[in-house]
Amino acid sequence: MRLFDPFSAVLDAIDRRILVLLQKDARISNADIARALDMAPSAIFERVKKLESRAVIARYETRLDAKALGFGLVAFVSVRVDDIHGGEAVAAALVAIPEALEVHHVVGDDCFLVKLRTRDTEELARVIRERFATVPGVKATRTTIVLRPLKETLELPLGIASPRRVDESASA
Repeated sequence: MRLFDPFSAVLDAIDRRILVLLQKDARISNADIARALDMAPSAIFERVKKLESRAVIARYETRLDAKALGFGLVAFVSVRVDDIHGGEAVAAALVAIPEALEVHHVVGDDCFLVKLRTRDTEELARVIRERFATVPGVKATRTTIVLRPLKETLELPLGIASPRRVDESASA
């Protein structure tokens, strides 16, 4: 007996192929997608609109080359908060930091993990000193500087078939 797989219920193989193409190039035309999938452009248009209306496609955005724009330093800052102030106010303050590309609430010794992009170590030190250290409730930070990013992507692995679990009692 197969268990319900919500991923396959939401997307069929054609939807996945459309999403793979859009992840590679958000500016790809419906006509180009239709050619790649050997379908009518009107069918692709309808499918993309449905994916947008169901919020499977959250938005389209342009990825800038951070290094080319002078933001060559990537750092991760682990943030520990004190018990008195709680996490919500700290989370809001961290999210408001312009240099923060990602803010994650995590489990472990620390409460938050923040990905930063700055121009250099001097700017990184300023951000930590002026933006992190002044947030009420921040107890400690630990910074890790990235020497060289090996992979940075927002693409989900839709080309890989989703695993299906089989009820072990059905195979016995």
